[in-house]
Amino acid sequence: MLKLFRVALQVCYLYLFALLGNILVRWLHLPVSGSIIGLFIVLALLHFKILKLSAIELGAGFLMSEMLLFFVPSAVAIIQYKDEILQHGSQFLFVILLSTITVMIVTGLVAQFSIRRLANKKGEIEK
Repeated sequence: MLKLFRVALQVCYLYLFALLGNILVRWLHLPVSGSIIGLFIVLALLHFKILKLSAIELGAGFLMSEMLLFFVPSAVAIIQYKDEILQHGSQFLFVILLSTITVMIVTGLVAQFSIRRLANKKGEIEK
């Protein structure tokens, strides 16, 4: 029961960061989703050790494990806009493939950069 309470509390913390991101987006007129700004705030707080990972780890793990539920509205939208998808399907497919490839490449490059940087800090790679 205590673990369930901690998970709920940590999800609330993460939600507050998303709300803070939304407020900043409206206030600064940024062309980015507020939840993305909220994630960057969490990342910065974790990086500078202002926020401890243990303060959000259980909540973030729960949200990640239930991520599939967040895609249900997208599946409903596909059904709702069937005519548009049938008419412009090749364009949608091109955008999906291009964005998937882009995400894979950027993720790989960031992972390689992070691994090299970590290895340099540990002295495993000579400069």
